[in-house]
Amino acid sequence: MELFSAVFWLALVKIVFIDLMLAGDNAIVIGLAARNLHPSVQKKAILYGTAGALVIRIVATVVVLWLLKVPWLLLVGGVLLIWIAYKLLADQGEEHNDIKAGSSLWVAVRTIVIADAAMGLDNVIAVAGAAEQHLVLVIIGLLISVPIIVWGSTLFIKLINHFPWIIYLGAIVLGYTASHMITEEHRLVPFFTEHPALRVLFIVLVVAGVVFAGYRKRSSSNRRGGEQQRSYS
Repeated sequence: MELFSAVFWLALVKIVFIDLMLAGDNAIVIGLAARNLHPSVQKKAILYGTAGALVIRIVATVVVLWLLKVPWLLLVGGVLLIWIAYKLLADQGEEHNDIKAGSSLWVAVRTIVIADAAMGLDNVIAVAGAAEQHLVLVIIGLLISVPIIVWGSTLFIKLINHFPWIIYLGAIVLGYTASHMITEEHRLVPFFTEHPALRVLFIVLVVAGVVFAGYRKRSSSNRRGGEQQRSYS
């Protein structure tokens, strides 16, 4: 991939979009960790905590980029990303009651960094797959998306609530990235090179399967939620 070519820019847009799609939990963590601080200190906690989380995220993604060169790990990463794409559609959100509010600036910063590191595996795998082992893409993508996550994630979450199809678009992007990772596995490349039609069919089936399974789970959860509300009323 040539630097700043059309393919480079397309991959960069995909990385930023994936980060934003998977950023809801991170935004919640930031807000919960800093909620008890004075407003003047909250900004510092969010800034310092996000900076620390960004450094850890870059290092973790670099490690994953290196690991993906190991035989069969592209396949493993692709399968994990398929599960992440499904969970994006299937999950209805969590309360994150285990995230404690910081009582001081550095306690809040520590909470943000640790929680983000624990929850950021999906982002790391997705970004590493979308970057196609291009380190510059990883760094630029995270530098663009992290400030958006900090300052605009609540707006993005509201946008998703108003336009639910954005979630499906995100699942499609993740599903495509996952299937592309699997077809780029070094041990499988010869097979898919000899059978390009099967490669296209595999990608289509993975994307369609993720969207269909996620839609079924989401619809089932919504029906159960509606039935519970009616039973309470």
